[in-house]
Formats: sequence, structure tokens, C-alpha cells
Amino acid sequence: MTKQKTQIFYIHGGDTFSNKAEYLRFLKTRTVSIEKKIKWSDDYLDSMLSKDFHIIRPRMPRQDGATFKEWAIHFERFFPKLKNNLILIGQSLGGIFLAKYLSENKFPKKIRSVYLICPPYDNSLPNETLAGGFKLKSDLSLLEKNSNKLTLLFSKNDPIVPVSHAQKYQAKLKNANIIIYKHINGHFQISEFPEIAKMIKADI
Repeated sequence: MTKQKTQIFYIHGGDTFSNKAEYLRFLKTRTVSIEKKIKWSDDYLDSMLSKDFHIIRPRMPRQDGATFKEWAIHFERFFPKLKNNLILIGQSLGGIFLAKYLSENKFPKKIRSVYLICPPYDNSLPNETLAGGFKLKSDLSLLEKNSNKLTLLFSKNDPIVPVSHAQKYQAKLKNANIIIYKHINGHFQISEFPEIAKMIKADI
């Protein structure tokens, strides 16, 4: 009998804008490259986990200019295809999306664990705007109730989501495991992430 794989549902990051002018300024000034982006959440995660896990990577609506309402609609479309004891991962904007959604809604399936990677807590970001309805409510208790295990991962040297956001989450969450890495530079834009692969393997 074939062993059933544990589902991993990974939600990528994105950008939000307060108005059209801000969005156009972003398009005119953002760094562009013709090189292939190597991300830990792609081939690396497959090579480390695909034997025991089925990794689902939805393309969320309007990654640039995202809104919480649209992401929530798309997220919920997948619910009939999800199984109990799945693992949720959200990175950056995907992280605060899961924090907000799971703190405001009872999830219809049993969640084995949730990983939020460099999620912003509020709009106090040095170079980014958090708009589009992603603002968290003050009570995050349902986020913990929805998950058997909640882990938040931050970098001490993240120029996009400062480590102070880890402290803000810590003040609101009683049982979450919050890890701050000193050796990971930047906004987790790395090609390999063995630490999370190890934690996910330990979940089963």
C-alpha cells in the first residue's frame, strides 16, 4: 500500500500599495534581472521533502498590488482539495496573510503545523508599505488554536521586515516558537534552508 504523503501548502510573498502612484513608482524603480532566481522554496524544498510530502504552491492573485480579500478567496478555493494534518508555510506577505486568516477564521481541516517566515506584523516597515487589508487584529489567539504547532522564523539582519516585528508577535502569542537567525542575511532570499527542512521532517 502506497504511503499517503503529507501536504505542504506554501504561500509566497508579494507587495501591497496604498495607491496607484505608489505602484507605478515601484515599477519604475525596482531592480530587474535576467538571471534565474534560485529560491529555497522551489527545487531545494522538493529535493529535501518530496519523498514524504506533497508540496502545493498556489500562485496568489496579483502578487504586486495584493489584497487580503482576493488572496482569501483564492486560498479558500483549495480547501476541498486539502487533507487533514497538513502543513502551512507563509513567507513574508504570505506569512502575515496566514497570520491574519488563521486568527480570524476557523480552518476547516486539521493543521499539523504552521511556519511563518519573516512575516511583517504591521506597517512599520522601512522600505515597504503594508496595505491591501492585511492589517492584523489585536487578538491572535485563534491563530494558535488553529495550529497544533506554530513557528515564526526571522533574520536578525532583515532590511525588509526588521527583527522588532518578531518581538511584536511574541507579545501577542503565548505558545508560538519564535526563532531569530543570526547567520541568515536578508529577507530569507536564500537558495537552501536546511533548518526548516529539518523541522518539517520532524513534524511527521
